[in-house]
Formats: sequence, C-alpha cells, structure tokens
Amino acid sequence: MASGPDLFVVCRSCGREVSPYITECPYCGNRLRKRAPKLERGGTPKPPKAPRKRPSLGRLKPGEMPGIRGERRPYATIALVLVPIVATILLNAGVYSLDKFVLGTGFTDEWWRLITTLFVYSQTGYEIAVLAAVFLFGWLLERRHGPWAPLLVFFAGGVGGMALAVLAGDAGLALGANGAALALLCAWAVRDLLGRRRGEEDDSDMLGVLAIAVVLLLLPLAAQEASAVAGVGGAVIGLLLGLPLARMRER
Repeated sequence: MASGPDLFVVCRSCGREVSPYITECPYCGNRLRKRAPKLERGGTPKPPKAPRKRPSLGRLKPGEMPGIRGERRPYATIALVLVPIVATILLNAGVYSLDKFVLGTGFTDEWWRLITTLFVYSQTGYEIAVLAAVFLFGWLLERRHGPWAPLLVFFAGGVGGMALAVLAGDAGLALGANGAALALLCAWAVRDLLGRRRGEEDDSDMLGVLAIAVVLLLLPLAAQEASAVAGVGGAVIGLLLGLPLARMRER
C-alpha cells in the first residue's frame, strides 16, 4: 500500500511545523523550496523526474573541441585535386611535353596513359569545371564512406571512360577527368535517388546536382580535349558503383 503525503515539514530557519505544499514559511518567510509539488489524483505528490543523461561523445581526437565532434579532412579528395594542379603548373613551366599523355586512337603498350591523362589539362576553364565537381562529390563520398570510396570511383570511372573513348576512336586528344567527375557525381546521387523512390526525405538538392551533370556532359562542346564518350562512360560506371555503395553502411 502506498504511503500518503507528509502532514507537515519543519522549517529549518524557525523550527515551526508548516504545510508541505507551500514554498515559504508563513512565520519567518524562509524559502522552503522553489515550487510546490504537483498533486496527482488522491493528493499524492508526483515523484521527481530522473535527470536526463547527456550522450557521451567519447574520447576527443587531436584538434577537436569539447562538445564538438570534428569531421576528418578529405585527404583522398584533396590529393585528387592537387595532383592535376601541380601537373598543370609543371606543364606550363615546360617541365614535360603534352604529347607524352595523349592516348591516341588505339591501345598501345603504354597502358599507364589511361591513368596519367586524367591529371593533365591544357585548358584552364575545362580544368576548373572538372576539378570543382571532383572536389565536391569526392568530398561527399569520402565523408559518407571513407577515403577509399572516391579513389575507387574516380579511377574506375576515369580509366573506364577513357578506355571506352579509345575503343570508340574519340581519344585523339582526350585529357582530363570529366568521366571521373561524372562517375563521382552519379555514385553519390544513387543513394538519394533510391531513397526518394521509396518515399524517403533528404536534404539533397538534386536539381543542382542535375545542373552540374548537364554542364559536365556538355563540356566537350566547349573544350576539344574533353571526350564525350569518356564522360558518358564514366557516368554509367558511377551509377553501377553507386548501387552497392548505397547499400553499404556509412561511417
């Protein structure tokens, strides 16, 4: 059987017996409590609520502030952007010649050109557009899955797109990573597209993503060194890689 409420409490200041449902002593004016207890049916006061437990953030890593969990820097994506910038500076300085990175119209024993051509540009506007997309979607993929994801998608989409361009005879002067940029964009967008198909809500601006994709696809009209086949091939490879990535656990 539950016990009833106390009939009185003793004031610590004057020692008088007073009601347990008042906040100040009527005799001396001493503050008994901040507020009177709430009564349930039957005149029984409600028990005090248990204090909330604050979630623990775990041990802090170097460079983090208490109460704020910092994100890791996208080192893999930064490397994918810095390497072509350095290569462009060296090209303009005359350290190497551009013809060493031209793929040509057929395969040769210099297979490594499929990789090195992704980091070489001769037109500044083309390079800025591609590297901006590589950084944006590479960073988003790296934040979602880790550094291996943007590296895998970049080289699979870039090399695969360039290989298709060689087979189609569209690689006479194919430079840059427009196929790799489209691969990163498509691989990142697959998860949100599948989620919206299931009726899930997200904060992604898919119209903006579509606008960037259209710009990358139309780059061959403005830059001779951008291969249309490499761009479309990279986009298809990115979509295919995005399907398993969308089902993987995010970090």
